[in-house]
Amino acid sequence: MTTTAHATGPAAEPDHLVEGEQRVTPIELFFDLVFVFGLTQVTAMLADDPTAGGLFRGLLVLLSLWWAWGGFAWLTNNAPPHGNRARLLIFGSMAAMLVAALATPRAFGDDATTFAVAYALVRVFHLGFYVTALPWEDGRRAVLRFTPTSLLGSALLVVASLLERDAQMVVWCAALLVDIGGLYLSGTTGWHLEPGHFVERYALIVIIALGESIVALGVGAEGLDVDAGVIAAAVLGVAASAAMWWCYFDVVAVVAERRLHALHGEARLRMARDSYSYLHFLMIAGVVLFALGVKKTLGDVEKELGAVAAVGLCGGAGLYLLGHIAFRWRNLHTLNRQRLVAALACLAFIPAATAVPALAALAVVAGLLVALVSYEAIHFAEARARVRAGIG
Repeated sequence: MTTTAHATGPAAEPDHLVEGEQRVTPIELFFDLVFVFGLTQVTAMLADDPTAGGLFRGLLVLLSLWWAWGGFAWLTNNAPPHGNRARLLIFGSMAAMLVAALATPRAFGDDATTFAVAYALVRVFHLGFYVTALPWEDGRRAVLRFTPTSLLGSALLVVASLLERDAQMVVWCAALLVDIGGLYLSGTTGWHLEPGHFVERYALIVIIALGESIVALGVGAEGLDVDAGVIAAAVLGVAASAAMWWCYFDVVAVVAERRLHALHGEARLRMARDSYSYLHFLMIAGVVLFALGVKKTLGDVEKELGAVAAVGLCGGAGLYLLGHIAFRWRNLHTLNRQRLVAALACLAFIPAATAVPALAALAVVAGLLVALVSYEAIHFAEARARVRAGIG
Protein backbone atom coordinates (compact mmCIF):
# COMPACT_ATOMS: atom_id res chain seq x y z
CA MET A 1 0.00 0.00 0.00
CA THR A 2 1.27 3.48 -0.75
CA THR A 3 2.11 5.55 2.30
CA THR A 4 3.40 9.07 2.82
CA ALA A 5 6.28 10.16 4.98
CA HIS A 6 5.87 13.71 6.25
CA ALA A 7 8.84 16.00 6.72
CA THR A 8 8.64 18.77 9.31
CA GLY A 9 10.03 22.25 9.74
CA PRO A 10 9.88 25.38 7.61
CA ALA A 11 12.35 24.05 5.05
CA ALA A 12 10.67 20.67 4.71
CA GLU A 13 10.66 18.98 1.33
CA PRO A 14 7.37 17.84 -0.26
CA ASP A 15 5.97 14.52 0.86
CA HIS A 16 7.70 11.45 -0.59
CA LEU A 17 5.77 8.36 -1.45
CA VAL A 18 7.20 5.05 -0.33
CA GLU A 19 6.81 2.27 -2.87
CA GLY A 20 4.90 -0.72 -1.50
CA GLU A 21 2.71 -3.60 -2.60
CA GLN A 22 -0.35 -1.86 -3.98
CA ARG A 23 -2.52 -4.24 -5.99
CA VAL A 24 -5.60 -3.88 -8.15
CA THR A 25 -8.73 -3.47 -6.02
CA PRO A 26 -12.21 -4.97 -6.57
CA ILE A 27 -13.71 -1.56 -7.32
CA GLU A 28 -11.21 -1.05 -10.15
CA LEU A 29 -12.27 -4.36 -11.67
CA PHE A 30 -15.89 -3.30 -11.18
CA PHE A 31 -15.16 -0.11 -13.13
CA ASP A 32 -13.58 -2.19 -15.91
CA LEU A 33 -16.89 -3.95 -16.55
CA VAL A 34 -18.18 -0.77 -18.16
CA PHE A 35 -15.13 -0.64 -20.40
CA VAL A 36 -15.80 -4.25 -21.40
CA PHE A 37 -19.25 -3.21 -22.56
CA GLY A 38 -17.70 -0.29 -24.44
CA LEU A 39 -15.41 -2.67 -26.35
CA THR A 40 -18.39 -4.81 -27.28
CA GLN A 41 -20.23 -1.73 -28.51
CA VAL A 42 -17.28 -0.64 -30.65
CA THR A 43 -17.16 -4.08 -32.28
CA ALA A 44 -20.89 -3.83 -32.97
CA MET A 45 -20.41 -0.33 -34.40
CA LEU A 46 -17.71 -1.58 -36.76
CA ALA A 47 -19.82 -4.57 -37.81
CA ASP A 48 -22.84 -2.37 -38.60
CA ASP A 49 -20.85 0.03 -40.79
CA PRO A 50 -18.24 -2.07 -42.65
CA THR A 51 -16.79 0.82 -44.65
CA ALA A 52 -13.48 2.66 -44.53
CA GLY A 53 -15.21 5.63 -42.91
CA GLY A 54 -16.97 3.39 -40.43
CA LEU A 55 -13.66 1.75 -39.54
CA PHE A 56 -12.03 5.13 -38.91
CA ARG A 57 -14.96 6.38 -36.83
CA GLY A 58 -14.97 3.20 -34.78
CA LEU A 59 -11.28 3.55 -34.00
CA LEU A 60 -11.83 7.18 -32.94
CA VAL A 61 -14.51 6.09 -30.50
CA LEU A 62 -12.31 3.27 -29.23
CA LEU A 63 -9.45 5.73 -28.68
CA SER A 64 -11.68 8.04 -26.67
CA LEU A 65 -12.92 5.18 -24.46
CA TRP A 66 -9.34 3.94 -24.04
CA TRP A 67 -8.13 7.38 -23.01
CA ALA A 68 -10.91 7.71 -20.44
CA TRP A 69 -10.11 4.27 -19.01
CA GLY A 70 -6.37 5.02 -18.94
CA GLY A 71 -6.99 8.18 -16.96
CA PHE A 72 -8.58 6.15 -14.20
CA ALA A 73 -5.76 3.59 -14.32
CA TRP A 74 -3.29 6.39 -13.52
CA LEU A 75 -5.67 7.89 -10.97
CA THR A 76 -6.13 4.75 -8.91
CA ASN A 77 -2.40 4.08 -9.10
CA ASN A 78 -1.68 7.49 -7.57
CA ALA A 79 -4.67 7.60 -5.21
CA PRO A 80 -6.07 4.15 -4.30
CA PRO A 81 -9.90 4.39 -4.20
CA HIS A 82 -10.52 3.81 -0.50
CA GLY A 83 -13.33 5.43 1.44
CA ASN A 84 -16.91 6.38 0.62
CA ARG A 85 -16.10 9.54 -1.34
CA ALA A 86 -13.73 7.68 -3.66
CA ARG A 87 -16.27 4.94 -4.25
CA LEU A 88 -19.03 7.43 -5.06
CA LEU A 89 -16.79 9.21 -7.56
CA ILE A 90 -15.95 5.88 -9.20
CA PHE A 91 -19.64 4.92 -9.35
CA GLY A 92 -20.51 8.30 -10.89
CA SER A 93 -17.78 7.80 -13.47
CA MET A 94 -19.12 4.33 -14.22
CA ALA A 95 -22.60 5.72 -14.85
CA ALA A 96 -21.27 8.34 -17.25
CA MET A 97 -19.03 5.77 -18.97
CA LEU A 98 -21.98 3.41 -19.37
CA VAL A 99 -24.05 6.12 -21.04
CA ALA A 100 -21.14 6.84 -23.39
CA ALA A 101 -20.88 3.11 -24.18
CA LEU A 102 -24.63 2.91 -24.82
CA ALA A 103 -24.32 5.81 -27.26
CA THR A 104 -21.24 4.36 -28.97
CA PRO A 105 -22.95 2.66 -31.97
CA ARG A 106 -24.40 6.04 -33.02
CA ALA A 107 -21.70 8.31 -31.61
CA PHE A 108 -21.46 9.98 -35.02
CA GLY A 109 -25.21 9.98 -35.59
CA ASP A 110 -28.32 10.47 -33.50
CA ASP A 111 -26.51 9.86 -30.20
CA ALA A 112 -23.53 12.11 -30.91
CA THR A 113 -24.41 14.69 -28.28
CA THR A 114 -25.26 12.02 -25.70
CA PHE A 115 -21.88 10.39 -26.22
CA ALA A 116 -19.98 13.69 -26.08
CA VAL A 117 -21.68 14.95 -22.93
CA ALA A 118 -21.28 11.59 -21.17
CA TYR A 119 -17.61 11.46 -22.13
CA ALA A 120 -17.12 15.01 -20.86
CA LEU A 121 -18.68 14.00 -17.54
CA VAL A 122 -16.27 11.06 -17.27
CA ARG A 123 -13.37 13.47 -17.71
CA VAL A 124 -14.80 15.91 -15.16
CA PHE A 125 -15.24 13.10 -12.60
CA HIS A 126 -11.68 12.06 -13.38
CA LEU A 127 -10.25 15.52 -12.76
CA GLY A 128 -12.40 16.09 -9.67
CA PHE A 129 -11.23 12.82 -8.17
CA TYR A 130 -7.61 13.80 -8.81
CA VAL A 131 -7.93 17.20 -7.18
CA THR A 132 -9.66 15.87 -4.07
CA ALA A 133 -7.78 12.58 -3.65
CA LEU A 134 -4.11 13.19 -4.43
CA PRO A 135 -2.22 13.34 -1.13
CA TRP A 136 0.72 15.48 -2.27
CA GLU A 137 0.94 19.01 -3.62
CA ASP A 138 3.19 18.22 -6.62
CA GLY A 139 0.56 15.75 -7.84
CA ARG A 140 -2.20 18.34 -7.68
CA ARG A 141 -0.03 20.78 -9.63
CA ALA A 142 0.58 18.06 -12.24
CA VAL A 143 -3.18 17.62 -12.62
CA LEU A 144 -3.69 21.35 -13.06
CA ARG A 145 -1.12 21.37 -15.87
CA PHE A 146 -3.19 19.08 -18.10
CA THR A 147 -6.65 20.17 -16.92
CA PRO A 148 -7.05 22.91 -19.59
CA THR A 149 -6.36 20.55 -22.51
CA SER A 150 -8.52 17.81 -20.98
CA LEU A 151 -11.49 20.16 -20.61
CA LEU A 152 -10.88 21.71 -24.04
CA GLY A 153 -10.77 18.28 -25.66
CA SER A 154 -14.06 17.32 -24.01
CA ALA A 155 -15.65 20.64 -25.05
CA LEU A 156 -14.54 20.08 -28.65
CA LEU A 157 -16.27 16.68 -28.68
CA VAL A 158 -19.50 18.40 -27.66
CA VAL A 159 -18.99 20.95 -30.45
CA ALA A 160 -18.30 18.09 -32.91
CA SER A 161 -21.59 16.43 -31.97
CA LEU A 162 -23.47 19.45 -33.36
CA LEU A 163 -21.75 19.38 -36.77
CA GLU A 164 -22.32 17.47 -39.99
CA ARG A 165 -20.39 14.25 -40.75
CA ASP A 166 -17.16 15.53 -42.39
CA ALA A 167 -16.70 18.50 -40.08
CA GLN A 168 -17.64 16.28 -37.17
CA MET A 169 -14.77 13.88 -37.87
CA VAL A 170 -12.28 16.72 -38.22
CA VAL A 171 -13.27 18.24 -34.87
CA TRP A 172 -13.27 14.77 -33.25
CA CYS A 173 -9.66 14.29 -34.37
CA ALA A 174 -8.76 17.73 -33.05
CA ALA A 175 -10.45 16.99 -29.72
CA LEU A 176 -8.53 13.76 -29.17
CA LEU A 177 -5.27 15.34 -30.32
CA VAL A 178 -5.70 18.15 -27.79
CA ASP A 179 -6.66 15.79 -24.95
CA ILE A 180 -4.02 13.13 -25.58
CA GLY A 181 -1.29 15.50 -26.70
CA GLY A 182 -1.94 17.76 -23.75
CA LEU A 183 -0.91 15.07 -21.30
CA TYR A 184 2.32 14.47 -23.21
CA LEU A 185 3.19 18.17 -23.30
CA SER A 186 2.37 18.67 -19.61
CA GLY A 187 5.23 16.35 -18.65
CA THR A 188 5.52 13.81 -15.85
CA THR A 189 6.83 15.99 -13.00
CA GLY A 190 4.82 15.48 -9.84
CA TRP A 191 3.42 12.05 -10.67
CA HIS A 192 4.08 8.86 -8.74
CA LEU A 193 3.90 5.28 -9.98
CA GLU A 194 3.49 1.90 -8.29
CA PRO A 195 4.93 -0.42 -10.98
CA GLY A 196 3.32 -3.66 -9.78
CA HIS A 197 -0.18 -2.21 -9.63
CA PHE A 198 0.24 -0.32 -12.91
CA VAL A 199 1.46 -3.33 -14.89
CA GLU A 200 -1.23 -5.56 -13.41
CA ARG A 201 -3.88 -2.99 -14.33
CA TYR A 202 -2.88 -2.99 -17.98
CA ALA A 203 -2.36 -6.74 -18.10
CA LEU A 204 -5.92 -7.23 -16.91
CA ILE A 205 -7.27 -4.90 -19.58
CA VAL A 206 -5.41 -6.91 -22.24
CA ILE A 207 -7.20 -10.02 -20.94
CA ILE A 208 -10.49 -8.15 -21.10
CA ALA A 209 -9.82 -7.15 -24.72
CA LEU A 210 -8.90 -10.72 -25.64
CA GLY A 211 -12.11 -11.80 -23.96
CA GLU A 212 -13.93 -9.60 -26.45
CA SER A 213 -12.56 -11.77 -29.27
CA ILE A 214 -14.04 -14.82 -27.51
CA VAL A 215 -17.36 -13.01 -27.05
CA ALA A 216 -17.30 -12.16 -30.77
CA LEU A 217 -17.17 -15.88 -31.53
CA GLY A 218 -20.38 -16.42 -29.59
CA VAL A 219 -22.12 -13.37 -31.04
CA GLY A 220 -21.10 -14.31 -34.57
CA ALA A 221 -22.50 -17.82 -34.16
CA GLU A 222 -25.79 -16.65 -32.63
CA GLY A 223 -28.75 -18.24 -34.40
CA LEU A 224 -26.57 -20.53 -36.53
CA ASP A 225 -26.52 -24.30 -36.61
CA VAL A 226 -23.46 -25.59 -34.79
CA ASP A 227 -22.13 -27.51 -37.77
CA ALA A 228 -18.60 -28.51 -38.73
CA GLY A 229 -17.79 -25.10 -40.21
CA VAL A 230 -18.90 -23.18 -37.11
CA ILE A 231 -17.02 -25.60 -34.84
CA ALA A 232 -13.86 -25.25 -36.92
CA ALA A 233 -14.13 -21.44 -36.88
CA ALA A 234 -14.66 -21.45 -33.11
CA VAL A 235 -11.61 -23.64 -32.53
CA LEU A 236 -9.45 -21.55 -34.85
CA GLY A 237 -10.67 -18.35 -33.17
CA VAL A 238 -9.77 -19.67 -29.73
CA ALA A 239 -6.37 -20.82 -31.04
CA ALA A 240 -5.65 -17.35 -32.42
CA SER A 241 -6.79 -15.63 -29.21
CA ALA A 242 -4.72 -18.06 -27.12
CA ALA A 243 -1.65 -17.29 -29.24
CA MET A 244 -2.24 -13.57 -28.75
CA TRP A 245 -2.51 -14.17 -25.00
CA TRP A 246 0.72 -16.20 -25.11
CA CYS A 247 2.54 -13.41 -26.94
CA TYR A 248 1.81 -11.00 -24.12
CA PHE A 249 1.82 -12.99 -20.91
CA ASP A 250 4.53 -15.59 -21.45
CA VAL A 251 7.45 -13.17 -21.18
CA VAL A 252 6.55 -9.65 -22.34
CA ALA A 253 4.51 -8.66 -19.29
CA VAL A 254 7.16 -10.06 -16.92
CA VAL A 255 10.08 -8.27 -18.57
CA ALA A 256 8.14 -5.01 -18.81
CA GLU A 257 7.30 -5.02 -15.10
CA ARG A 258 10.93 -5.66 -14.17
CA ARG A 259 12.07 -2.89 -16.47
CA LEU A 260 9.60 -0.49 -14.88
CA HIS A 261 10.74 -1.50 -11.38
CA ALA A 262 14.37 -0.90 -12.37
CA LEU A 263 13.72 2.68 -13.42
CA HIS A 264 13.08 5.57 -11.07
CA GLY A 265 11.70 9.07 -11.13
CA GLU A 266 10.93 10.74 -14.45
CA ALA A 267 12.42 7.87 -16.48
CA ARG A 268 9.93 5.42 -14.93
CA LEU A 269 7.00 7.78 -15.48
CA ARG A 270 7.89 8.43 -19.12
CA MET A 271 8.29 4.72 -19.74
CA ALA A 272 4.86 4.03 -18.22
CA ARG A 273 3.23 6.81 -20.19
CA ASP A 274 4.73 5.81 -23.54
CA SER A 275 4.61 2.02 -23.18
CA TYR A 276 1.21 1.67 -21.56
CA SER A 277 -0.96 4.77 -22.08
CA TYR A 278 0.06 5.15 -25.71
CA LEU A 279 1.50 1.93 -27.18
CA HIS A 280 -0.93 -0.44 -25.49
CA PHE A 281 -3.68 1.16 -27.54
CA LEU A 282 -2.21 -0.51 -30.63
CA MET A 283 -2.67 -3.90 -28.96
CA ILE A 284 -6.22 -3.14 -27.79
CA ALA A 285 -7.22 -1.79 -31.21
CA GLY A 286 -5.67 -4.85 -32.86
CA VAL A 287 -7.69 -7.20 -30.67
CA VAL A 288 -10.95 -5.29 -31.30
CA LEU A 289 -10.35 -5.34 -35.06
CA PHE A 290 -9.54 -9.05 -34.90
CA ALA A 291 -12.80 -9.59 -32.98
CA LEU A 292 -14.63 -7.86 -35.83
CA GLY A 293 -13.03 -10.23 -38.35
CA VAL A 294 -13.90 -13.27 -36.25
CA LYS A 295 -17.49 -12.11 -35.88
CA LYS A 296 -17.86 -11.69 -39.64
CA THR A 297 -16.21 -15.08 -40.24
CA LEU A 298 -18.70 -16.87 -37.99
CA GLY A 299 -21.55 -15.19 -39.86
CA ASP A 300 -20.82 -17.29 -42.96
CA VAL A 301 -17.68 -19.42 -42.93
CA GLU A 302 -17.96 -20.31 -46.63
CA LYS A 303 -18.39 -16.76 -47.91
CA GLU A 304 -15.49 -14.43 -48.71
CA LEU A 305 -14.82 -11.62 -46.27
CA GLY A 306 -15.53 -8.04 -47.24
CA ALA A 307 -12.63 -5.59 -47.38
CA VAL A 308 -13.20 -4.13 -43.90
CA ALA A 309 -13.73 -7.55 -42.33
CA ALA A 310 -10.47 -8.75 -43.92
CA VAL A 311 -8.69 -5.68 -42.57
CA GLY A 312 -10.15 -6.52 -39.17
CA LEU A 313 -9.13 -10.18 -39.20
CA CYS A 314 -5.67 -9.88 -40.73
CA GLY A 315 -4.86 -6.26 -39.99
CA GLY A 316 -6.06 -6.61 -36.40
CA ALA A 317 -3.66 -9.48 -35.76
CA GLY A 318 -0.87 -7.56 -37.50
CA LEU A 319 -1.57 -4.38 -35.53
CA TYR A 320 -1.55 -6.34 -32.26
CA LEU A 321 1.92 -7.68 -33.07
CA LEU A 322 3.16 -4.26 -34.18
CA GLY A 323 2.05 -2.97 -30.78
CA HIS A 324 4.27 -5.61 -29.18
CA ILE A 325 7.18 -4.63 -31.39
CA ALA A 326 6.83 -0.94 -30.51
CA PHE A 327 6.40 -1.84 -26.83
CA ARG A 328 9.64 -3.83 -26.81
CA TRP A 329 11.50 -1.14 -28.71
CA ARG A 330 10.42 1.52 -26.20
CA ASN A 331 11.34 -0.68 -23.23
CA LEU A 332 14.51 -2.43 -24.40
CA HIS A 333 15.48 -0.70 -27.68
CA THR A 334 15.64 -4.08 -29.43
CA LEU A 335 13.66 -5.32 -32.42
CA ASN A 336 11.62 -8.53 -32.26
CA ARG A 337 12.25 -9.74 -35.79
CA GLN A 338 10.08 -12.84 -35.75
CA ARG A 339 7.06 -10.84 -34.63
CA LEU A 340 7.77 -8.24 -37.28
CA VAL A 341 7.80 -10.97 -39.94
CA ALA A 342 4.52 -12.41 -38.61
CA ALA A 343 2.92 -8.95 -38.48
CA LEU A 344 3.93 -8.15 -42.05
CA ALA A 345 2.67 -11.56 -43.19
CA CYS A 346 -0.73 -10.87 -41.60
CA LEU A 347 -0.94 -7.46 -43.27
CA ALA A 348 0.19 -8.83 -46.63
CA PHE A 349 -2.55 -11.46 -46.51
CA ILE A 350 -5.37 -8.86 -46.40
CA PRO A 351 -6.02 -8.82 -50.19
CA ALA A 352 -6.03 -12.61 -50.40
CA ALA A 353 -8.40 -12.84 -47.43
CA THR A 354 -11.13 -11.26 -49.57
CA ALA A 355 -10.75 -13.95 -52.25
CA VAL A 356 -10.94 -17.14 -50.17
CA PRO A 357 -13.63 -18.51 -47.84
CA ALA A 358 -13.69 -16.74 -44.48
CA LEU A 359 -12.84 -19.97 -42.67
CA ALA A 360 -9.69 -20.38 -44.76
CA ALA A 361 -8.66 -16.78 -44.01
CA LEU A 362 -9.13 -17.37 -40.30
CA ALA A 363 -7.11 -20.59 -40.56
CA VAL A 364 -4.19 -18.71 -42.16
CA VAL A 365 -4.18 -15.98 -39.49
CA ALA A 366 -4.51 -18.48 -36.66
CA GLY A 367 -1.75 -20.58 -38.24
CA LEU A 368 0.60 -17.60 -38.41
CA LEU A 369 -0.01 -16.69 -34.76
CA VAL A 370 0.35 -20.26 -33.52
CA ALA A 371 3.49 -20.75 -35.61
CA LEU A 372 4.94 -17.58 -34.09
CA VAL A 373 4.44 -18.61 -30.46
CA SER A 374 5.59 -22.15 -31.25
CA TYR A 375 8.80 -20.84 -32.81
CA GLU A 376 9.47 -18.55 -29.85
CA ALA A 377 8.68 -21.25 -27.29
CA ILE A 378 11.11 -23.69 -28.92
CA HIS A 379 13.84 -21.40 -30.22
CA PHE A 380 14.07 -19.26 -27.07
CA ALA A 381 13.17 -21.92 -24.52
CA GLU A 382 16.27 -21.50 -22.37
CA ALA A 383 16.18 -17.70 -22.35
CA ARG A 384 12.46 -17.66 -21.56
CA ALA A 385 12.96 -20.08 -18.70
CA ARG A 386 15.59 -17.79 -17.21
CA VAL A 387 13.28 -14.80 -17.51
CA ARG A 388 10.38 -16.57 -15.82
CA ALA A 389 12.73 -17.78 -13.08
CA GLY A 390 13.83 -14.22 -12.45
CA ILE A 391 17.45 -14.69 -13.48
CA GLY A 392 17.35 -13.41 -17.03
